[in-house]
Amino acid sequence: MTKAMADEKKISPTAENLASAVKAASKKGPPPVHLWNPPFCGDLDMRIARDGTWWYLGTPMGRKELVKLFSSIIRKDGNDYFLVTPVEKVGIQVDDAPFVAIDFETTGEGQDQILTFETHVDDTAIAGPDNPIRVERDPETGEPSPYILIRANLEALIDRKSFYRLVEICTHENVDDQSWFGVWSGGQFFPIIPSAELPE
Repeated sequence: MTKAMADEKKISPTAENLASAVKAASKKGPPPVHLWNPPFCGDLDMRIARDGTWWYLGTPMGRKELVKLFSSIIRKDGNDYFLVTPVEKVGIQVDDAPFVAIDFETTGEGQDQILTFETHVDDTAIAGPDNPIRVERDPETGEPSPYILIRANLEALIDRKSFYRLVEICTHENVDDQSWFGVWSGGQFFPIIPSAELPE
């Protein structure tokens, strides 16, 4: 093996050594990825599909425990996503959002309503000022894509069945002199669509 090959092997990250580093760093709670500033070690052939499936080297990752482990060290810097450990930072591809919100629980009513979302990797977030809900609409089809902030600047795409349930508990509120159809949670109203644009 040449020195160049040895050096490449030394700095090229793999899922296995990333997982080992995460396990070592997260024994005392959630990994503090926002505090870590390791050198960038290149891109990893890892992708998170829109449905939340993680792919590594072109193959879906079937072990939920491993997916949860990796999901705990995602960081978004600018528009790019990385897996970060104390010693290395690698780029990954995210098709839409890094998480998918697959369910939510509702407590209270009206402006006192609390919505607690759960992701496909068992994270939870209470929708409110710190974890806002937003909806993007496709400019051509008008199809909505709803999101909730999970942590830092990492969002979850709210899955279709949960969004339909969300719509069922929406109300009309006045926002900036315009009526909006949206939902309350955590003392905040989250507009989804202008009331005038709702289908008859």
